[in-house]
Amino acid sequence: MKHCPDCSDDIEGDWTSCPLCGAPLRGTSTPSPLPAIPLSFSRRRVFRVLFFISLAVIIASFVAQLLLSHGARGIGTLRSVWLGVSAMWLVVMMAFRKRRNIAKGTVYVVVLISLVCVYWDYLTGWHRWSVTYAVPAVCTFSIIALMIATWAMHVEVDEHVVYSGLTVLFGLVPIVFVIFKWVTTPLPSAGCVLLSVIALLYLQATKWPDVRHELGKRLHL
Repeated sequence: MKHCPDCSDDIEGDWTSCPLCGAPLRGTSTPSPLPAIPLSFSRRRVFRVLFFISLAVIIASFVAQLLLSHGARGIGTLRSVWLGVSAMWLVVMMAFRKRRNIAKGTVYVVVLISLVCVYWDYLTGWHRWSVTYAVPAVCTFSIIALMIATWAMHVEVDEHVVYSGLTVLFGLVPIVFVIFKWVTTPLPSAGCVLLSVIALLYLQATKWPDVRHELGKRLHL
């Protein structure tokens, strides 16, 4: 059994530092008294679904590229799809690895990729492919990633409420671009908004009684 010289406590398990004060432990490790709880979802199944979704989207992007121009607008469209798929993978892998602060990490991923796209578009002459295609694509695939995480991980009710708020937020961002007429075509933004509504309905339909109870506690209703 390991011993903490600062807390003067004996600690079971394979800890390398004290869980109370963070000081290095001394002694030999012992088996943890707590049972190992297996994951309630299959990572292999989720990654298989994610792989086929990504493959289908990338193939569809190549088909769409044949129908579009090969100029900046066409290249921006293809680039946006790949960025969206990358964002989806990042969000899902982050959710499976950390399983905490998923909402915060998702916002960081979306904001970072979106800012890089806007700056990239600005440096290449501001063809507006970033706000027309890239940012809506990143928001769209982030919503899909949240749905996959919700379906696979069976999240708690409070996380359900947070995911619902994120879904609404990601759906509102492209609307701003359309209102200020920053886009060359409103179709990608409209698709993101439509998916946001569908995802929000799905989230509320799966756990609406629990969500309503949780909202009542938080809002004191």
